[in-house]
Amino acid sequence: MTTLPIDPAYITWNAPVEDPHPARLAALRSAMTVCTGTKDQWVALFAPDGVVEDPVGPSMFDPEGRGHHGAEGIGAFWDAAIAMVDRFHFTINDSHANGNVCANVGTISTWIGETRIDTDLVMVYTVTAEEQIASMRAYWNPDRAMATARSTADQEG
Repeated sequence: MTTLPIDPAYITWNAPVEDPHPARLAALRSAMTVCTGTKDQWVALFAPDGVVEDPVGPSMFDPEGRGHHGAEGIGAFWDAAIAMVDRFHFTINDSHANGNVCANVGTISTWIGETRIDTDLVMVYTVTAEEQIASMRAYWNPDRAMATARSTADQEG
């Protein structure tokens, strides 16, 4: 198995990996930047005409379900959905890569104050020939995620 460039403090990788596929590496760069980086660093991972749909379809982050387009839209998504989170941890249980696309199956755990939420999802990354992220589409159900919300005040994260 190939070793991927991840920090286990932020990403638990349980999936088999056949090769360091460009879209898989872009997905990992995105996850690590969400966990440790800045908005500008994360937006810079995307192609100029990149799009984020997280979740795909209408949601509290995107009422019309059209996605967040370009640097301005992707930056606004960071402000609405990522900036408020105190800590992230990605657990990837399966990963499928072919062509210029990678789909990762797993859970993103988020901590906001003393509340933890676990979001089960499928994240699909498409990359350009230059290995920038052309699109990130996350398939998850907001109601299911919110149903996992629990206090961590009396327990370790």
